[in-house]
Amino acid sequence: MPGAGAPMQDHQDQGPDYSRNKNYQVGMREGRDDQAHNRDHSKKHHFKKDEDQKAYEAGHQKGRGN
Repeated sequence: MPGAGAPMQDHQDQGPDYSRNKNYQVGMREGRDDQAHNRDHSKKHHFKKDEDQKAYEAGHQKGRGN
């Protein structure tokens, strides 16, 4: 029986780990700042790579506490 005894991976629905991405870090910082000043996503960024945009948005959501 392949995979028997292997732990179930419950965290798969959380998406990729962007925590080391610099755009994620920028998003976190700006998300916290927006939360502190009760703003709704005050800065709009446009990234060349879709992956960078996703990392930024994930960081911003995390920074706002969503």
